[in-house]
Amino acid sequence: MRLMYINNNGSGYADYIEVAEGTTVAVLFDERVPGGSPHDYLIRVNRQPATADQVLREGDRVSFTPVKIEGAAV
Repeated sequence: MRLMYINNNGSGYADYIEVAEGTTVAVLFDERVPGGSPHDYLIRVNRQPATADQVLREGDRVSFTPVKIEGAAV
């Protein structure tokens, strides 16, 4: 199935990607942000906060935005 993936890590980009039916937010996060911790990201589906077990659907818009930018002053 096809969905819009918005990567807000680094320079950021948006693109359509293909994922398997039944893919959850947690599975997609692990694939797209290897070694990343979900606690360090604002995770949204269709502009709404998402749970790890949320099953993605055709046409969803998914974004992973880091809550801290490495090297930024606090």
